[in-house]
Amino acid sequence: MNNLGQKVIYQIYPKSFYDSNNDGIGDLPGIIQKLDYIKKLNVDMIWFNPFFVSPQHDNGYDIANYYEIDSRFGTMADFEELVAKLKEINVGVMLDMVFNHCSTDHEWFQKALAGDEKYRKFFYLRKAKPDGSLPNNWQSKFGGSAWAKFGDTDYYYLHLYDPTQADLDWHNPEVRKEIYRVINFWRQKGVHGFRFDVINVTGKDERLIDSTGDIAQEKSLYTDTPIVHQYLKEMNQASFGQDPNSITVGEMSSTTIANSIKYSNPNEHELSMVFNFHHLKVDYQNGEKWTKAPFDFMKLKQLFTQWQEEMDQGAGWNALFWNNHDQPWALSRFGDTGIYREKSAEMLATAIHLMRGTPYIYMGEELGMIDPDYSSIDSYIDVECKNAFKELQQKGISEKQAFDIVKSKSRDNSRVPMHWDSSQYAGFSSVTPWLMPTDQDQINVKDELAHGEIFNYYQNLIKLRHNEELISDGHIRMFLKDDPQVLAYERFLDDQPSKLLVFNNFYGQSHTVTLPKAFQKQATQVVISNYDQQDINLQETLTLRPYEALAIKI
Repeated sequence: MNNLGQKVIYQIYPKSFYDSNNDGIGDLPGIIQKLDYIKKLNVDMIWFNPFFVSPQHDNGYDIANYYEIDSRFGTMADFEELVAKLKEINVGVMLDMVFNHCSTDHEWFQKALAGDEKYRKFFYLRKAKPDGSLPNNWQSKFGGSAWAKFGDTDYYYLHLYDPTQADLDWHNPEVRKEIYRVINFWRQKGVHGFRFDVINVTGKDERLIDSTGDIAQEKSLYTDTPIVHQYLKEMNQASFGQDPNSITVGEMSSTTIANSIKYSNPNEHELSMVFNFHHLKVDYQNGEKWTKAPFDFMKLKQLFTQWQEEMDQGAGWNALFWNNHDQPWALSRFGDTGIYREKSAEMLATAIHLMRGTPYIYMGEELGMIDPDYSSIDSYIDVECKNAFKELQQKGISEKQAFDIVKSKSRDNSRVPMHWDSSQYAGFSSVTPWLMPTDQDQINVKDELAHGEIFNYYQNLIKLRHNEELISDGHIRMFLKDDPQVLAYERFLDDQPSKLLVFNNFYGQSHTVTLPKAFQKQATQVVISNYDQQDINLQETLTLRPYEALAIKI
């Protein structure tokens, strides 16, 4: 079985990595051309966002054909070459599987529309209520009703997301068989990793009753329901579970620790690990994404403490991450994009890379990328942020304020092209890219590899995860829980006297902490530090410099 604790996974958003044919869009041959860079970083696997055939209403998460590569990204031959070349450098492939829904362009939906009874049963088709109102009152996560008219019939179909993303009815065993066929097709191509998009919303109740109108109660009608565990066990057995080297991760929408333990405990035979997003909502005012507020550090700490300690106690497994294609850059949210950009980037990396779980690095994070400095809403592509910009103004918020909010939270922030050099289009393409880079004169691969420190620091963190048993296999316990500035934890193994103590100062001011008695007056060995800290004898107190990260063995 894979030692998940030794793995580090790199996420590539293909559209934005490297454009090999100068059409403004990143592609698979572009990734092949940059494999030396991947090799240098020394990660174990790459998670690729979807590059399957798609009308791209939701950036490829609306799949029209699960078996073919979208021509804008390349060909199947390109994919096969990519898998083979990654294998040569011992890097595995993780594909993004979107099975809660498919595109309304998919032949299953088109056949259903044409009246084919078999395929009509692939979707949630319901008639209006006797009073003519919609089948139920559920809301789409992208706004508006979750129901859309099914062609010119008197039926509606369910879409928890965009109307072009029709929810698949997992209650139908034929649907599940088709899904397992897709996974097995890619396994035959040498794929051992799978990320399952919003997989915990597949277990809707067959009755689809009305909600009370309360958002949390409504989510409970289709999120983390007991049948999801059955589905995952069946999927495991019918596909990736047959491969001892498989690594799977479920993206879990609004999930709980108890369910996440079940999803990822090896004895349950469901998934290897889970993504949860609670820690990335600590800068949401009153739980609202489209607000601008400083992050709540104590809340962040409390969430890390709960998820780390309780998942450990229940033998569950966390996917550890700050960034992905749906989030603004963590450095712009939790760090310092100015004088302490390097130190805060390294501190954020240390905080999660030394925790219990499997760390994910989103492309560009290892350079210390920050949110683009756009001055107009016209620079954004993402439909979610454009809608939010309009809605905020409709609520009476000024255009300037609305723009400031959108600028801080847009998904496009992290989707900007990778900065390869300081040229006009950041070395990504020689034509205008689909989304414009900014700040590439300060932050880019060429400069970072020549005289930066962040990339090198990430390499060291990866090396530690590969080699240090306390990090890959150890338990975790948080300490200094009430400290308003420092996240601290210990990693330990039941059969070893040595421990790893990790300190992360989340602010730009020096800060002194009083150490627990058990750690005082101990000789130490510095394992990693973003300030070139020499070995120290721990006393009663320890002073951390601005954004200092320090891991020591006692």
